[in-house]
Amino acid sequence: MKRLGSAIFPLSILLVLAALTFWLSHAVQLPETGKNGKNRHDPDYIINDSQLRKLDKTGRLQYTLKAVEIRHYPDDDTTDMTKPDLVHLHPQKAPVTMVAERGHLSRDGKQADLYDNVQVRRAASGTQEEMLAVTDRLTILPDDEKAFTKSPVLITQGKSWLKGVGLQIDNAQQTYVLESQAVGQFESQHAKKR
Repeated sequence: MKRLGSAIFPLSILLVLAALTFWLSHAVQLPETGKNGKNRHDPDYIINDSQLRKLDKTGRLQYTLKAVEIRHYPDDDTTDMTKPDLVHLHPQKAPVTMVAERGHLSRDGKQADLYDNVQVRRAASGTQEEMLAVTDRLTILPDDEKAFTKSPVLITQGKSWLKGVGLQIDNAQQTYVLESQAVGQFESQHAKKR
């Protein structure tokens, strides 16, 4: 009996160690991913020198979106752009161009985020000089003709300038609203004539 008792103790320790080893090997293994690439963030297509044209309900050209390169990712259905260039067109208003070093388009295409050296340029019109707004980030809702940022912004028009933090743009109304810390210097039209 003593012999059986002394043999059971080492066997039970070996069984416990074997069970722990089995459990540990399954606990630390990463789940196996499929080999179809759906869990990877790799582009499924790349387009160089692209141009998208959006028409309104009447068939009028509403805006164009150009990019040096577009990369579409199937895992989250998003699109990255290199050097995006968005131009909003109006029959009675000056065109507005928004450019940046890079951009990101949402899954549904209703939002574009521009990054790095973002420039919003409203062309000169009869009585107004060209206006330029510069920031580091801008979110655009192209179908709504609106854009906004929470970043610092510098706006120049001729010799006049205005800077602040946060900007709301309504392209349809041609309004640009700085949200806070606005300071500027405006050149008087009357001073020019003297």
